[in-house]
Amino acid sequence: MERRIAAHRAQRPADWDTLEEPVDLIGALPAALAGYDTCLLDCLTLWVSNLLLSNEGSLDVQRDILATSDELIDVYEHSSSTWIIVSNEVGLGVVPTSSLGAAYRDALGRVNQVIAARADKVYFMVAGLALDLKNLGAVPHTSAELRLT
Repeated sequence: MERRIAAHRAQRPADWDTLEEPVDLIGALPAALAGYDTCLLDCLTLWVSNLLLSNEGSLDVQRDILATSDELIDVYEHSSSTWIIVSNEVGLGVVPTSSLGAAYRDALGRVNQVIAARADKVYFMVAGLALDLKNLGAVPHTSAELRLT
């Protein structure tokens, strides 16, 4: 993982400023966005994993993660920056055999739905090809359908 992180850092343009915050994006982003017209948030996948693992003992971890994603949207709506958010689709793969894996798949799926519903554009990348989902007529579920029952 350390080699992957080092390689990822080396790929960034030298003039980019970077904030590496594993859990508290809500607390860190407002000040970090000051003076910037663009925010690349890479990635929701790891952020949701970190939230899940840092709150693993909580009975309401799924609800807490959804509430935190709503707070992330609030940060976006109060910023003047254009945001580009990267995430992975983990629901198309192998069905997790562990309860933690299933919780992660479900949490990330819900967060992706919440963010995609609010986004102006949503691209699904397959084999290096971008599908513009909203331009193709994809319609988000209502927010009530995204919530836990």
